[in-house]
Amino acid sequence: MSEAETTGIYIFCAIQTNQDDDFGTIELENENRDIFTIRYKDAAMVAAEVPMKIYHPKKDNLLTHQNAVSQVMSQKDTVIPISFGNVFKSKDDVKVLLENLYPQFVNLFPNIKGKIEVGLKVIGKKEWLEAAVNDNPEVEKMAAAVKGKSEAAGYYERIQLGGMAQKFFVSLQKEIEQEIFVPLEETAESAKANDPLGEKMLLNASFLIDRDREQEFDQKVNEAHEKWKDKVDFNYTGPWPAYNFVNIHLKVEEA
Repeated sequence: MSEAETTGIYIFCAIQTNQDDDFGTIELENENRDIFTIRYKDAAMVAAEVPMKIYHPKKDNLLTHQNAVSQVMSQKDTVIPISFGNVFKSKDDVKVLLENLYPQFVNLFPNIKGKIEVGLKVIGKKEWLEAAVNDNPEVEKMAAAVKGKSEAAGYYERIQLGGMAQKFFVSLQKEIEQEIFVPLEETAESAKANDPLGEKMLLNASFLIDRDREQEFDQKVNEAHEKWKDKVDFNYTGPWPAYNFVNIHLKVEEA
């Protein structure tokens, strides 16, 4: 980093700590950066000194942010996630931010202590989804009515057919919610069913779980997968800090 280059402080997450912790280094844009803490009382921001600029959420940058947070989570049991791309002008600015956020952190720390977030996306297999829709009596009847008609003659029937298929797909999502989401929610400290992404996704859920119950939760996920594996694919991710269960928004001044 050249002497003339203006630097700033990039923050990855906040932690509960009473000491200056060492989290090693992280590679950002082909240069190793020391990860350090900026403390206020029993709270600290985990940060690195970086060139002062806007960091775009491209794959490498997102992975760097994620890896830094993972390094922290391997050592700390109370981690508050901070969204990607927050760069401040100085350590003093970060300390002011930390002081302002501290009243929120005091309430958050006990709620997330020893807890992690995991994500589960359930995606319907194409062959099963098509068979399930086509086997629906109402859809089958409307499809028969449309079959053989010209594009113009079958216009309204095709609209109805699309609506019926969509309605049936929503019913599948509700079935998956009852069969998979609800039982997992019972083991979690908290759970959220987020909006599905893509036309084949039946469930997009986040769970906040106690680290001590991670193995128990994993077992429930495995049992659900074993039951549904011929019909759907599971995308099970984590552990993460509580991104979906913490509402911290930072406003960064432009440099």
